[in-house]
Amino acid sequence: MTARRKVPVALQAALFVACLLTPVQEARAQQPSQRDGLIAAAREIMQAARYCALITRGDSGQLRVRTMDPFLPEDDMTVWLGTHRKTRKVQDIQNDPHVALCFFAPDAGGYVSISGTARLVDDPIEKARRWKEGWGRFYTDRETDFLLIEVSPERMEVVSYGQGIVGDPDTWNPPAVESQASQM
Repeated sequence: MTARRKVPVALQAALFVACLLTPVQEARAQQPSQRDGLIAAAREIMQAARYCALITRGDSGQLRVRTMDPFLPEDDMTVWLGTHRKTRKVQDIQNDPHVALCFFAPDAGGYVSISGTARLVDDPIEKARRWKEGWGRFYTDRETDFLLIEVSPERMEVVSYGQGIVGDPDTWNPPAVESQASQM
C-alpha cells in the first residue's frame, strides 16, 4: 500500500475553483489509449471524491451549485444521483436539462468535470435499485418523495496530478474526453 500525499489547502481550493470555472473548449483528437487512460483516471478520482457538486441553471439564468452524494459512474460514465422531488434542482432540470458535475478529490490530487444532460427518473424499480440506506431521514415516503437524476455525459475534463494528467502548459485547458454516441 502506498502512502497518500497530503495536498496543500491552497492547491485544494485552486483545484475546486478550476473545476467550477474551467471553460469548455474544443477537445483534441485522442488515441484510444489516451481516452481509456483519462477515463480510468476519472473513475479513480470520482471514487475517491465521495461527493460531487451538481450545477444547474435556475429560471432566471443564475447558476446553482449544491453538494450531492452520487453513485459511482456506470461503464459509459453515466452518473446517478438521488434527490427530493420538491427541490429546486428538479425544476431547474425540467427547464434546462444541461448540467455539470464536479468531483474533487484532494487526496488523489485531481478533479473531474462532467458536462451533460440530466433526466429525471421516477421508475419504482430503478429507485429501489438506487437507494442508499442513510437516505431514509431525507425522504419520509420513499415512493413519493424520492426521485433520481441520471446524468449522461457529453464532455469530461480530467486533471490528475498524481498520474501526470495536467492542463496544456500554454492554455491550461485540461485533457478532455468527448462522448462518442453516448458512450464514454
